[in-house]
Amino acid sequence: MFPRAFPFTLRLAPLAGAVLLLGACASTGKGPTPQANQLYAQLDQASKGYETALAQARQGNAAAAQQTLDASLDQLKTAAAHCGKTPGCDPQRFFSAFDRLLRLKDGNFSVGDDMDGANDEAPEGTVAGRTGAASLPEAQRSVTLLRGQPLSQLIAMNGPVKAALEMWLTQWRPNLMDAYVNYQFLRHQMWPPYERADLPEALLFGILAKESGGKVHAVSRSGAAGPLQFMYATGMRFGLGMEDGFDTRFDPAEAARANADYLNEQLGVFNNNLELTIAAYNGGEGRMKRLVGDDTSVSLYDPRVYNQLSQETRDYVPAVLAAAWLFLHPESYNLRFPHVDGVPGSVTLQRSMSLTEMTVCLGSAGGMSDGWFRTLRNLNPRLDPQVAQPAGTRVVIPRVLERPFAARCTDGPWPILANDLHTAVIPVVPSTPTPPPPVTRSSSTTRTRGYVVRRGDTLTSIVNKLGCSSIEEVTDINDLKHHQLKPGQTLKLPTCR
Repeated sequence: MFPRAFPFTLRLAPLAGAVLLLGACASTGKGPTPQANQLYAQLDQASKGYETALAQARQGNAAAAQQTLDASLDQLKTAAAHCGKTPGCDPQRFFSAFDRLLRLKDGNFSVGDDMDGANDEAPEGTVAGRTGAASLPEAQRSVTLLRGQPLSQLIAMNGPVKAALEMWLTQWRPNLMDAYVNYQFLRHQMWPPYERADLPEALLFGILAKESGGKVHAVSRSGAAGPLQFMYATGMRFGLGMEDGFDTRFDPAEAARANADYLNEQLGVFNNNLELTIAAYNGGEGRMKRLVGDDTSVSLYDPRVYNQLSQETRDYVPAVLAAAWLFLHPESYNLRFPHVDGVPGSVTLQRSMSLTEMTVCLGSAGGMSDGWFRTLRNLNPRLDPQVAQPAGTRVVIPRVLERPFAARCTDGPWPILANDLHTAVIPVVPSTPTPPPPVTRSSSTTRTRGYVVRRGDTLTSIVNKLGCSSIEEVTDINDLKHHQLKPGQTLKLPTCR
């Protein structure tokens, strides 16, 4: 059984802001002062109060739990604010407390922590106070167990993971947001296989975000394909392959099922060591087995393992874990995922139309400023987006597009415009014939003169003095091997004109 979510919301984001301010104010004292020790005592009391609130919530006493929680958080925020001004106070202790509270919270308090909008009116079809995946009643982001353990306890908040968190929140932020939006439209296909396999949704999102960003038709330079980037041989081992001319690695539901089967297999091999399992998914299970040997309790970051990994795998594992962590706790990192109504729908074409034409017709319907091409391709992976589908074809679209499609794409100017653009004729430019390769001059057609090799001469120096030939030509004329010259040797050199 998964732990149920309690009916009150834990608000850690304001605390996060207070703690982050400490970084610029760290004291350089050699040890804690009495004033710093007093703040540490308040920190300990606040942490114990938090645990008390958690116990009260588990007993069903929500009112008492909320009161205890509010008092503990107020005490912790006050102590954190004073730490930066107190000689000898180490802000890192408050950072560690914040991280610990997140881990205690994971899977126990209700999700949807919101920095400043917990009581705002929720959009239609959402749950009040929740955004993104949590806005769907069936989302249950609090379901975070992996083989009976909270996922948060399996994610070591070490240097590599923190560095990956910063990357997702800065340079990779557009990729993270795109992956989140893409996932919400694919969720009804990808989450059920994971749920049946008893794996946490956050892990699925972390792998998807790092592998393809939710682009169903992604193909890597190494040949990995699909939203979860299976190599062909590995995909075949888990039931992915060609089906009526379609590579099922591009099928989101099938890819998620195969991914879940793979992870559960490797979790068994590596004794539920999540980091080693993710590394095996990226770097190959054979290689990881050789590096780990019989000691499946070894840390991925043990030098005996870590130093033998490729740089790609060293970066991959913390990136997946960091994306999963942000999926669980976005507001605690000043991150707000957009609301996405990913409920699936469908339309039956009334006229012949391609996915590209549908994209033009729909425009920015539903507030999608980037257009719907990616979503339509993701939801219909077996259709060539450039090929017009006949009338009567059923096409999967988000339910929010059913009305806009009926209004814009069945009749009127937009389908005519879309078809006109799609059927535009592009002039065909005749290909320029490739010129024949230059004929290499040989000793039979090249006029030559004699040259006696001096001490210190090399082929390079001789050719440079000549100024009209190449090392290859001189070597060919004289049938030289290994470019070896001897003083007194007579060479034939081409005559310059």
